[in-house]
Amino acid sequence: MSTENYRFEGSDMNRKLLMGHPSGLFVLFFTEMWERFSYYGMRAILVLFLTSAIMDGGWAWSREDALGLYGTYTMLVYFSPILGGFLADKLFGYRKAVAIGALIMTLGHAAMALDTPWSLYLGIGLLVAGNGLFKPNITSIINGVYKNAQDKKDGAFTIFYMGVNAGAFLGILLCGYIGESIGWHYGFGLAGIFMFLGMVQFWLAQGIFGRIGLSPKATIDFDKDIENIGETETTEEEVVVPAQVQRDRYIVVGILAFFTIFFWAAFEQAGGSMTIFASDYTNRVLEGGAATSFRIANTLLTVVPLLIITYVLFQLFKITFNKYKISNLALGLSFAIIWAIVIYMLKAQFAQENTEIPASWFGILNSFYIIAFAPLVSKIWESKFNPPATVKFGIGLVLLGLGFGVLAYGSASIPQGAQTASVSIVWLILAYLLHTLGELSLSPVGLSYVSKLVPAAKIGMMFGLWYIAIGLGNKAAGTMGGLIDKITAAYDMSTFFLIFTVVPIVAGLIVMGLTPIMKKLMHGVR
Repeated sequence: MSTENYRFEGSDMNRKLLMGHPSGLFVLFFTEMWERFSYYGMRAILVLFLTSAIMDGGWAWSREDALGLYGTYTMLVYFSPILGGFLADKLFGYRKAVAIGALIMTLGHAAMALDTPWSLYLGIGLLVAGNGLFKPNITSIINGVYKNAQDKKDGAFTIFYMGVNAGAFLGILLCGYIGESIGWHYGFGLAGIFMFLGMVQFWLAQGIFGRIGLSPKATIDFDKDIENIGETETTEEEVVVPAQVQRDRYIVVGILAFFTIFFWAAFEQAGGSMTIFASDYTNRVLEGGAATSFRIANTLLTVVPLLIITYVLFQLFKITFNKYKISNLALGLSFAIIWAIVIYMLKAQFAQENTEIPASWFGILNSFYIIAFAPLVSKIWESKFNPPATVKFGIGLVLLGLGFGVLAYGSASIPQGAQTASVSIVWLILAYLLHTLGELSLSPVGLSYVSKLVPAAKIGMMFGLWYIAIGLGNKAAGTMGGLIDKITAAYDMSTFFLIFTVVPIVAGLIVMGLTPIMKKLMHGVR
């Protein structure tokens, strides 16, 4: 079916297409991008900061304690959306909830820029609270835009996920560089600047969504205003789903959420044990030709994705600049700052004779791979080769397990109980590739299926419940990752990574085996 046959909700401007999707999707794309910049930028350096020696500006915490706090923080980040979704559904509306959440997170990053224990905990608390309002409700706006274009939704969420990872890429790269080379709290503060600019951009351009995401009262007032000027559109009534059918669909969401826990318990080692592995067990010092090759590769890795995202920015400007000038200027300013920092960073790296890769740098590989592969995966999901949800989930889990299998093999030479080692960077590069392909197969698809299987009136709350499952996975990731010293002391590093190899693969095979049952429970949802 051609794009012209789909009916996208929102204002007339929102129906002007970019990459085959409504222009409003890309307003959300950039809003989410800066929120993910702030989150992943902070996440990239939190454990490194906590475990670094006091003389290096850190707090010299044990790995177990640092990963414990990391796990609790990331868990609460995903628990808080259940309250945020409820408040948006009943009181604020999705759009106001997103803006308030962004403001609270800006204050949280500002607090973390201060070098005191109380400001760290205050900052983390504000980040958790703000995220609860932001996270479920921006995806709920997408659901409103695609209410009558369900077949385009998988592709939309994959493009949106590209924005998520563009922000993660830039946040890890720049906050990691600033934090490790200049000062940890400068890295925390940088994250807040872009959170603020993202909030301004969204708030000033929200009119593009028409009535989508307004508070219940504002929606009623909006409809009255439209009636008064005689422009009320005829909308399709929401189809009433029989109770038995809806109950079965809730069961599907619950089963998918259960397997999501296994995925994130392993995947989120990226911000914990894999970061420690990069910092203490990987040879990150490059000399001579290897250093030069890395600088060239890093330049391409940084500049090419940024050029792609900048191109998308200009395409959006062509559509929205005349009506939303200040919003566009805020977005343009954010990119000007990004380019300035990137040029400064690359210039400093080329000035060095040898190169030490920052431990946080490896985290950008996940985001880079997503930016590279998301368009291809999006097209596959929209083609005749689109597999069922359970098969997508199974593929994601198996690929994740194989990535840890690569790390288990690469760390086989590390002696039992070793606190440091110097293995090749190749193993982390390959592991992140497999993890990313697994993530693309599972994570954006999960969001899409929740929106398809759940009634519109419950969508905000159900996204919140979905994020609770992800939060449980994150807490498990911190707890299990915190056992790295105990497991490597009793066995070895290879055994530690083998745990994360076997469990996801077994879970993936099980969920794929449930495909016939799940198809029946979905009652026609594809």
